Amino acid sequence: MVRPDMEKWGQTVADLRVLSVEAKGARSRERFLALYMIADKRTSACAWERETGRTKETVLSWVHVYNRRGLEAVYYRHTGGRRPFLAQSRSSNSCA
Repeated sequence: MVRPDMEKWGQTVADLRVLSVEAKGARSRERFLALYMIADKRTSACAWERETGRTKETVLSWVHVYNRRGLEAVYYRHTGGRRPFLAQSRSSNSCA
């Protein structure tokens, strides 16, 4: 079973618990809560999937990202999303 490698990053289960409550943004808090629950052996990625509706692959990706790149990589970052299919140009907004 895949678990967060907290020793690699010098963190404890308690550190993840604090982040699950205090991190800025609901998406980041959800990710840290999942890591905390998995690290504390309270749940697994499959159980988290059933409880939250996230896919097992999504939850496992959070664990793998944490294990490879550390805490900062787990924080949610808004990427801006897709560009609109029919984007209006700014110059075409004026009336002729």
